[in-house]
Amino acid sequence: MKLFPLARRVSRAAVLAFATLALALPVAHATKLKKQNLIDLISQSDSIIAGTVKNVSDGIDDKGVPYTEITIAVGASAKGTIKTQKDYTFRQFGLLEPRAYPNGHKLLAMTPEAFPTWRKGEYVVAFLFRPASRTGLQTTVGLAQGKFSLANERMVNDFNNAGLFEGVDIDAKLLTREEQAMLRSAGPVDMRTFMGLVGRTIEKRWIENGEMK
Repeated sequence: MKLFPLARRVSRAAVLAFATLALALPVAHATKLKKQNLIDLISQSDSIIAGTVKNVSDGIDDKGVPYTEITIAVGASAKGTIKTQKDYTFRQFGLLEPRAYPNGHKLLAMTPEAFPTWRKGEYVVAFLFRPASRTGLQTTVGLAQGKFSLANERMVNDFNNAGLFEGVDIDAKLLTREEQAMLRSAGPVDMRTFMGLVGRTIEKRWIENGEMK
């Protein structure tokens, strides 16, 4: 498919990690997310990759920070330095399930609401932030808005692509007929059309040149 050219007893370190990550994600608000359109996703991402999720696990690192670890077999890379045809592994804040300690206490620091969830075997397009400098944790731009899953040859995020093309302005002459129709649509989008548009936007520098705004 290569198409691109909290907790009852949380440690102080875990709380610090979450606070650090939250500061690194300005799109996240206490009760809601700011809508991120395609320009936002592309502009704010450090890397954009597509591939199959090979493994999902969780744990607590040596500083007491709870994490979910995701490994993606990268089939295409549109932006950044992540190599194709190799596995890419990163850690996102939070556990998959509460974790019990021998003393009976539980760590309930699960992945926060609105963060993306990952399933082994799913094909995804991920617009990834740069890893946080203090914790190394990483997630997608706009949280679950920046992670798209493949279903029936169509790509969709957890918000049914709400706002994805809202406010996106580009000369129709630069687009294929399928891309023009996609920008007027709502809901899941054709995988090849979507990935093709993302790849060409980056390759042609449409955002930087003001051709997509």
